[in-house]
Amino acid sequence: MYNKRKKKQPVGSCESCVNYAYDQEYEEYVCMIDLDEDEYYRFLNEPNYACPYFKLDDEYAVVRKQN
Repeated sequence: MYNKRKKKQPVGSCESCVNYAYDQEYEEYVCMIDLDEDEYYRFLNEPNYACPYFKLDDEYAVVRKQN
């Protein structure tokens, strides 16, 4: 199940996460983690919610491994 991101989530948290990906079916970016009901409520309603599934999207990790 996909969880759509609401606009009130602070910029910079989801946009730099590995789990935040473009879904062609919805034609928008969505969170790929299947949050339970409590987590989803906090995600939408708490402005300073720290997502436990956040993982920084490090595009250069593969390049550093090759060197």
